[in-house]
Amino acid sequence: MTNESESRTILLVDDDDVFRTRLAMALRKRQHDVWCATNAEEALLLAKVESPEYAIVDLRMPGRSGLSLTQWLLDLDSETRVLMLTAYGSIAVALEAVRLGAKGFLQKPASVDEILFALNNDFDYVAATKEPPNQVPTLARAEWEHINRVLVECDGNVCQTARLLGVHRRTLQRKLAKFPQNK
Repeated sequence: MTNESESRTILLVDDDDVFRTRLAMALRKRQHDVWCATNAEEALLLAKVESPEYAIVDLRMPGRSGLSLTQWLLDLDSETRVLMLTAYGSIAVALEAVRLGAKGFLQKPASVDEILFALNNDFDYVAATKEPPNQVPTLARAEWEHINRVLVECDGNVCQTARLLGVHRRTLQRKLAKFPQNK
């Protein structure tokens, strides 16, 4: 495991310009070499030039998802430690990210300290969901988890997910645009 004070090469992939810029500045202030990309294809081009030690990957971006990028990065270099960071977290997506090889999964907003801690440590359910594991979820949370599990099984295809769930595509898109309700 790398010491937190050591400088590292971090690939930061997020389509939110403000978030990406601020996080990159904070990581650079902590003496890390940060490469930034706005989507999976751009990130893959950077990683092919030189494989990063660490990658912070947003789940939802235009084009390929962060799950696809996680697979690509680990196919290039299995030693890259990938952290999935998203505002649309669910247990199903977190487990899928870990199954693909991500070392962590955090919901936004996350502090720089939380992000660096997650990069250095393996996946922790409680830290990822920020919920006690023995608490019964609300109906809204259970619905959110189910929708995201089906969405992952459909490789992010909203139309196919809507068909399987028996809802209109626009209804599903509205539900996906909402943040999951807290317990």
